[in-house]
Amino acid sequence: MTVKKNNIKRIIQQNGILTKDDFTTQDPWRIFRIMSEFVEGFELLSKVGLAVSIFGSARVGPGDPDYEKTVQIAKGLAKAGFTIITGGGPGIMEAGNKGAKEGGGDSIGLNIQLAHEQYPNPYTTLEMNFHYFFVRKVMFVKYADAFIIMPGGYGTLDEFSEAITLIQTNKIKRFPVVLVDSQYWNPLIDWMKGTVLAQGKISPEDMDMIKILDDPKDVVKEIVKFYKNKRNR
Repeated sequence: MTVKKNNIKRIIQQNGILTKDDFTTQDPWRIFRIMSEFVEGFELLSKVGLAVSIFGSARVGPGDPDYEKTVQIAKGLAKAGFTIITGGGPGIMEAGNKGAKEGGGDSIGLNIQLAHEQYPNPYTTLEMNFHYFFVRKVMFVKYADAFIIMPGGYGTLDEFSEAITLIQTNKIKRFPVVLVDSQYWNPLIDWMKGTVLAQGKISPEDMDMIKILDDPKDVVKEIVKFYKNKRNR
């Protein structure tokens, strides 16, 4: 005797093998939520001009050297006409939005729903909450004209790797990727040169995508100079 598919599903559910909350019954509907986040993000950021995405640890606060340095960088870039985009949460994200606001520029926060650490900071002038990390990452890259990477953890390393991978593979236009704080980042760069490059896993020119700077004024100058030279070509 042949049993129809819907009857099979009913039998399985009745026997407790498949519950209402089983992810396999929800996945098709998640597409709509994913689409809605993309649409809302595109609408929110579609009119943003030159913008810089700033990344770094959520675990620092006012008075921390990295926090204060980020405020200075964001403020200088805002005065130069750049919009500042951050993850919208605490730490370096808050510092970036604070600096943008102090510099009179647009201060965008792309927040993410997390069980801990992430809460909206009070310095954004435009914000959006995301459920999906990958949608949020698209927004950071699509609307950024430079990445500033402050000292941070796994999330910061993820964004850094994402940017240089997309540039290396020509999936996005080349733009400045600046690591701030040579003391923090040099061990990573030394490993990349001494191991990854030395073993031929990347090419020498791939290292040229990365700039390491310490002084906030130099960071601002580097990005301003890049786009000034681009306009003059």
